[in-house]
Amino acid sequence: MTTIDINCDMGESYGAFMVGEDETIMNYISSANIACGMHAGDPHVMERTVRLAKKNRVGIGAHPGFPDIAGFGRRMMEFTEEEIYQLIIYQIGGLQAFCSVHDVTLKHVKPHGALYNLAARDEKVADAIARAVYDLDSNLILIGLANSALLSAGIAAGINVASEVFADRTFTAEGFLTPRNVKGAFIYDVKDAAEQMKRIVVDQKVKAIDGTIIDLNADTICIHGDGKHAVAFAEALQTTLSNNGITIKRLGEK
Repeated sequence: MTTIDINCDMGESYGAFMVGEDETIMNYISSANIACGMHAGDPHVMERTVRLAKKNRVGIGAHPGFPDIAGFGRRMMEFTEEEIYQLIIYQIGGLQAFCSVHDVTLKHVKPHGALYNLAARDEKVADAIARAVYDLDSNLILIGLANSALLSAGIAAGINVASEVFADRTFTAEGFLTPRNVKGAFIYDVKDAAEQMKRIVVDQKVKAIDGTIIDLNADTICIHGDGKHAVAFAEALQTTLSNNGITIKRLGEK
């Protein structure tokens, strides 16, 4: 039986600003990547989202990013490998505390935004992140872009990794996400997104933005919680996968 995890970036509200429809999307996903207060989120939102995930039996993961609330963590920032190591530990540790209070286990770590994209290509940054995850808790699963340097670094560090693809994004011929400023980077049609995910899960292939067919293995599919059509995407994706005999299962669940 074919299985897949569906994850969503969540807990990205902060202060008086509301981002996403977390309560509704929880019904359609199996794993939640919870912002840790650097690119989004705050202590109140982190605690609330942990409680929400526990209530819905959704796997909980840390979603650390660059300290850039104004840019939502999607702007590149310069840090040394040591500083990135420290940023990752600091952010995971904060979310772990809330998990401990609510007696749930933190399952995975997925970097956010510009940090995620940097780690996909930069081996030193990827190694710093993987080392931080291993040193903090070697049982954590590290999520990275399919075929990326981050997955290789996680394997080298001795931790479990999960290969990720995106429901609402296109890919370059090299297997990376099409940059956000390039035309065609986003998939806005829900049916197109669902069909792309079905092909990736069933055939382990995807059509790149230039038409090239590339191999792409997926353990988990990401839905952006801040997207305009996030709920519709989540519902359509779950329905399409289920109708094709694909079981949705949390990362690390046997």
